[in-house]
Amino acid sequence: MAKKSEVEKKTLRITLVKSLISSPERQKATVRALGLNKVNQTVELADSKVVRGMIAKVIHLVNVEEQVQ
Repeated sequence: MAKKSEVEKKTLRITLVKSLISSPERQKATVRALGLNKVNQTVELADSKVVRGMIAKVIHLVNVEEQVQ
């Protein structure tokens, strides 16, 4: 089993690529909860099931890149 120091930490780089103007309020709230406010804004979040679930609900509005640190 790998030690904690050897475990790779994954982060997700999430970029808002489409406007939220015609999106339902629940999708707007999800994008805001991800920390995105403006088009082309990018945030880096730790990879978790919660974040993956949020991304799944708004995948048509965002671009996601995986990064290993």
